[in-house]
Amino acid sequence: MYKQDIKKRIEKLRELINHHDRQYYVESRPDISDQEYDRLMRELKELEALHPELITPDSPTQRVGGEALEGFKTVEHRVPMLSMDNTYSADEIMEFDKRVRKNLEIDKIDYVVELKIDGVSISLLYENGKFIQGATRGDGVKGDDVTVNLKTIKSLPLKLEPVRGVKIPGTFEARGEIYLSSRMFLKINKEKEKNNEEPFANPRNAAAGSLKLLDSAMVAERQLDMWIYGLGYVEGSVFKAQSEALGFLKGAGFRVNPRIKKCRSINEVIEYCKEWEHKKDSLEYDIDGMVIKVDPFAHQRALGHTSKSPRWMISYKFPAEQKETILEDIIVQVGRTGTLTPVAVLKPIELSGSTVSRATLHNQDEVARKDIRIGDHVIIEKAGEIIPQVVEAIKSKRKGRERKFSMPGKCPVCGSEVKEVKGEVALRCENLACAAQLKERVKHFASRQAMDIEGMGDAIAAQLVDRGMIKDYGDIYYLKRADLAGLERMAEKSASNLIDAIEKSKRNTLNRLVFGLGIRHVGIRAAWILSARFGSIDKIASAEIEGFEAINEIGPVMAESIYNFFRTKENKKVIEKLKKAEVNVKGRAHPAPQGYGAGSAERKALEGKTFVVTGALENFSRQDAEELIRQNGGNASSSVSKKTDFLVTGKDPGFKYDKAKKLGVKIIREEEFKKLIQK
Repeated sequence: MYKQDIKKRIEKLRELINHHDRQYYVESRPDISDQEYDRLMRELKELEALHPELITPDSPTQRVGGEALEGFKTVEHRVPMLSMDNTYSADEIMEFDKRVRKNLEIDKIDYVVELKIDGVSISLLYENGKFIQGATRGDGVKGDDVTVNLKTIKSLPLKLEPVRGVKIPGTFEARGEIYLSSRMFLKINKEKEKNNEEPFANPRNAAAGSLKLLDSAMVAERQLDMWIYGLGYVEGSVFKAQSEALGFLKGAGFRVNPRIKKCRSINEVIEYCKEWEHKKDSLEYDIDGMVIKVDPFAHQRALGHTSKSPRWMISYKFPAEQKETILEDIIVQVGRTGTLTPVAVLKPIELSGSTVSRATLHNQDEVARKDIRIGDHVIIEKAGEIIPQVVEAIKSKRKGRERKFSMPGKCPVCGSEVKEVKGEVALRCENLACAAQLKERVKHFASRQAMDIEGMGDAIAAQLVDRGMIKDYGDIYYLKRADLAGLERMAEKSASNLIDAIEKSKRNTLNRLVFGLGIRHVGIRAAWILSARFGSIDKIASAEIEGFEAINEIGPVMAESIYNFFRTKENKKVIEKLKKAEVNVKGRAHPAPQGYGAGSAERKALEGKTFVVTGALENFSRQDAEELIRQNGGNASSSVSKKTDFLVTGKDPGFKYDKAKKLGVKIIREEEFKKLIQK
């Protein structure tokens, strides 16, 4: 065959295979046998092997990669993936409709109602009709690049089909949900149990875990699937409504759920939601509610969104499933701050897609109020479909052998005396050396929003404490590769990666460290406020209670907690360990160039100005740049509006640049941003 003929044959094979993939995985209407499909794929692979220069990223043969990934890079969504507000009753849906009509000043509105798939949200970027990149939702602004793993999903179109009457946008994001079928979930868990591995709690966790595997061949074995439910960024104004956009997506080859319904009234919406409340168990995948969207895009734009969620969309969560089981025992767990929490040990039962054997009882007062006893028949449910809890005891089934429960006078882990907390219902172990507290403190310190030590998960933290390798989280920075070699499931590569992650965390910003210290009542926001106000651990540690109370967002309870933390002998020792290990204890990120934003109360170079950062900066991560803005008195926002004073741009700024130009927002490059900070 001539080279041109080979190229044509390869293109024809790709076209045929893409067609049959859609027929089988999207339309569920295969029109050739498996053997014939395999023959086409085999021919394509052979031709590409002989002519590797003709292989393209959108070829069906590129769905499964051969090499394991080192890790996932972070990508920024062109349009943020906001969360949804929830409703739990017909009355709340009616209230949503009332707000929508009032804000739009109209009497009637069309809605689109969709099944709320219980999976992993994903954003798919297409350019010129070809799949370029896929990312998880992440924090809504940034997510993990899982492009290689997404290519293993046969229902994902690598190349879009032409849609009659519609010009496919040059660049756009399709939004959807990755899920695992009930059949595959059971198969995977059976395999895990066979290998003495911990099974997944539910299909959603299994889908999330599968999508984050570093070996795409293993991902392919899990047979993930997806439903596409909408658009993110779209180049140009192409579509007028959600229903129209869904029609385009389906025509282009995406898997769009056939159970989506356009409703002409809110009563029709409620009826459809109630219908699926009773039919959800008939599906081969999990749903936990319905999603209600205003159909016309013009109305969506007019309604806008809050910082967290759109005003034009809401979810209706199905009532929590309840089941009866036996409460076999009540044990007491000890948390990070020493709080003792009673936990029900249950006769295992299947509930909302997972096996439940334990449930929270919150505190002693809650146990007494509900009169819950060991041996009771109880009703349990999952709060928000996630956390199992005991709703009530079935007193009519008592036989007289049930036992009342009371909290212990000593810590069940370390044996120390427990104390009542003034103004709270909690009992607390105040022994800072308590192993249970230490495990939780180490996990918190290493968590993503604190010091972000990748690889320091629950199992590793527990082993390090149990083996006496760390007595506090300061000891983390004195671990060696050789120390980690004896830990379970810790191969040489894993140990090396963990040590590198520990070393990298030394350069984190002060607010991450302050949050990681685990000071009672100090959350992420308060940690940032303290860092911006004082600029170093030493200044925070030496401040008086009055100095904390003078800060607008810090009340007397938090002020006292911060003050006491830094005057505890054990905490002082830990902070000295951190300093000695050269962990950054000052107000700006270690990698930031010198002279940018001291973070003190006196320095307010950007006072009252609102900034948006977009694109790839050379000297800062976006997070570091936003922290510098806040430290210097400015406001860092994620979206461009008329209230934005400056758009700071790096490489590939995206749609925010276009919006800023349209609104007349001042656009500055990184060098000008540095000068503003240095003023």
